[in-house]
Amino acid sequence: MAFSPAAYALFGLLLYASIALARTILNGVRNPLNKVPGPLYALFTNLPLKLSVITGRRVHFVHTLHLKYGPYVRIAPDEVAVNSIQGFRQIHGIGNGFTKSPWYQDMVLTDRPGVFSMTDPKRHAARRKLFARPFSKTHIREHWEPAVRERIELAVSSMRKEAASTMGGCIVDVMKWWTFMASDVSSKLMFGECFHTLERGEVSDYMRVLANVLKGAGIGAELPVVRQVGKMLPFQAAQEFFGGNEFLDAYGKTAVKNMKASGSSSRNIFANIMAEAEKGERLDDRDVELEAMGLIVAGTDTTAFSLTYLIYAVLSRPRLQQQLEDEVAALPEGYRDADLEALPLLSAVIEETLRLYGAAPGMLPRMVPSGGIDLDGHFLPDGTTATTHSYCLHRDPNLYPEPEEFNVSRWLASTSADDKYRLSEAGKHAFSPFGGGSRSCLGVHLAYMELRLSAAEFFRVCRGARLAPSATAACMEMENYFIISPAGHKCEVILKQ
Repeated sequence: MAFSPAAYALFGLLLYASIALARTILNGVRNPLNKVPGPLYALFTNLPLKLSVITGRRVHFVHTLHLKYGPYVRIAPDEVAVNSIQGFRQIHGIGNGFTKSPWYQDMVLTDRPGVFSMTDPKRHAARRKLFARPFSKTHIREHWEPAVRERIELAVSSMRKEAASTMGGCIVDVMKWWTFMASDVSSKLMFGECFHTLERGEVSDYMRVLANVLKGAGIGAELPVVRQVGKMLPFQAAQEFFGGNEFLDAYGKTAVKNMKASGSSSRNIFANIMAEAEKGERLDDRDVELEAMGLIVAGTDTTAFSLTYLIYAVLSRPRLQQQLEDEVAALPEGYRDADLEALPLLSAVIEETLRLYGAAPGMLPRMVPSGGIDLDGHFLPDGTTATTHSYCLHRDPNLYPEPEEFNVSRWLASTSADDKYRLSEAGKHAFSPFGGGSRSCLGVHLAYMELRLSAAEFFRVCRGARLAPSATAACMEMENYFIISPAGHKCEVILKQ
């Protein structure tokens, strides 16, 4: 009996599918990771994990698995989530052999890696060394504090002006104004030219495209097919979402221009970096373009969203709000960031905000070194991705009693011997809102400066503010596309006139 070509084609397709399925099942049942606890589907597929990524629920998804299975959970055929302080130290410890996952390069999709996406430890160390002094606390305060403070003061005064002109009540969206502020600060430092979004009252084209690119990059890194299809769609929104890097790259040339400009008024942080690079690795023009874009990403929404959650958390607790307002009201005129660093309550509020609402609490994927490694009795073979999430680590009740409770007493000196919230040494070591080890955030000192100056200015100038009815728990639910943001994309407050 003769078969048609179509029948042969169908038979071949079924045979291929059967072999692929058999291989998947065989690999699943033989995998050394089978001894790591986790859901059954993780032996064979990562689709549930991918779905949590594209729906903005990854940290919540992984945290639920940790609550069910413990500190080590297999979340995909080749990936294990680690929520142990010992495991965290081993994975992120300097010289322990773990390297950044290729996921970082898949996410940024640039023609060469920057300091964020470099997977080679030696190259990263050389590049990071260039940034060390310009991003130090001393240098940031000496060269950039006045510019940062000017933007913050304008942001808060703009909030008050908008509240005074709002029809029907003194309502403002603090998330909007913090985003404008952080965008202006980042553009001034990285590009040498301020976006002036505070004056215009609207997001710049650069930041609008960047927001779309970030979301598209996160989805595209997990689902490359979706990225490829998206790039082919004949819509501007789709082109920006999955391919907006061209627009961002063009604007990055501004950073190069101002780095090379004469005079100090238009120069940016890269001019300081190049001045430091007397020998060893230097940045060429393309490096500056890419690093500027990366630092804008790292320093804008992260700061804005952390400040948004800080305001939300404090205004949700009137007694804490009163105490913080009293503390910052006692500051002298002309106070500096160094003065704020000495304020115990302000510092505690910031630390507790970063614990619960750190802007980048999601995955920090690392590749297991050659030969495999034992973590807390779990053997992970090489080729495995070991991933930590500060979202989960910061909610470990063994490290932070009643972890979901925003309680600043964790960070305050206590005279009570039975203070159940007192932070243990393990809790201090587990605190990692800016990552860990040699790959921790370069801009940590700038971020803390912005948080301190912004919180102090807001609670000095906007005493008696309260949350608007729209600032509900549902509105402030954390949406996670690599960084977190309120699901309602706003945080409205009522300012006292």
